[in-house]
Amino acid sequence: MAFYSSGVEYGIHSLMCLVDSKGDGREMSVREIAELQNVPYDYLAKIFTKLSKANLVESTEGKGGGFRLAKPADQITVLDIVAAIDGEKSIFDCKEIRQRMAIFDEPAPAWACEGICGVRQVMLVAQQRMEEALAQHTVLDLARRMFRKAPEALPIQIEEWIGRRRNDA
Repeated sequence: MAFYSSGVEYGIHSLMCLVDSKGDGREMSVREIAELQNVPYDYLAKIFTKLSKANLVESTEGKGGGFRLAKPADQITVLDIVAAIDGEKSIFDCKEIRQRMAIFDEPAPAWACEGICGVRQVMLVAQQRMEEALAQHTVLDLARRMFRKAPEALPIQIEEWIGRRRNDA
């Protein structure tokens, strides 16, 4: 079972769509992003509602309107996106098993309850490290990484695709 929802992946990729190969922002509708990525429009629309509430994207008006990043791509971290879509999540829910051993009388002895549980402590450190890692990567980092490994024609193909979509609309 995945820790983060598929919405997080959709959200990250969608925000990458709002950055061109030069690192500049672009406007796209949710429908355009959904069709470009071949993902469900209705699901993506719900994700964009969350991204908007978190002030990561803002809506634009007009014929080519849709959404754009609410701040520069280098200021939106993966952790920001995760928090916007899945909310605050703990990777561990300590059940205080250390206090439940069958050999203990009720209540458990003081030594068994003293201080933070060692297992919980390890898991809290793991969560902190994971969140630090997610905070180190931005939408711009990911977009640049994608464009570096893609063929030179990809940015042109994307721009042409968007242009055709808008001309057909």
